[in-house]
Amino acid sequence: MSIQGVMNTRLGEHIGLMESNAFVQCTAAALSIAALAFYRTGSFAEIGGSPKIYLLGGVFGLIITITVMLGIKNLSPTVSISIILISQLLVAALIDYFGIMGSDKMPFGWTKLLGLGLMIGGVVLFKLQK
Repeated sequence: MSIQGVMNTRLGEHIGLMESNAFVQCTAAALSIAALAFYRTGSFAEIGGSPKIYLLGGVFGLIITITVMLGIKNLSPTVSISIILISQLLVAALIDYFGIMGSDKMPFGWTKLLGLGLMIGGVVLFKLQK
């Protein structure tokens, strides 16, 4: 993710943010379609039976790609990716704790909270270091 984020950001500096995003998303779509020729595990016919909320994954892909590029451009790769990882971990913990989208409920104790706090402290130290 770090390498891709920096590559996308640098491409965006040359051709534009949205142009870079469109290129990245189209390349991924083309490769995904090509991969279907070799590896299939399901059927598109079942998409109508899926909960509609799950169909927003592509929308989130767009949002994630753009926010990663903007973060790396404005903060630096290290700080940006650190914030993204902490955010991902926090959201995953909330999904586990509340059992969102059919996930098994998992406890969120003080040790996990302390771990997140230490990670946030690490990002602050990285940002303060000049």
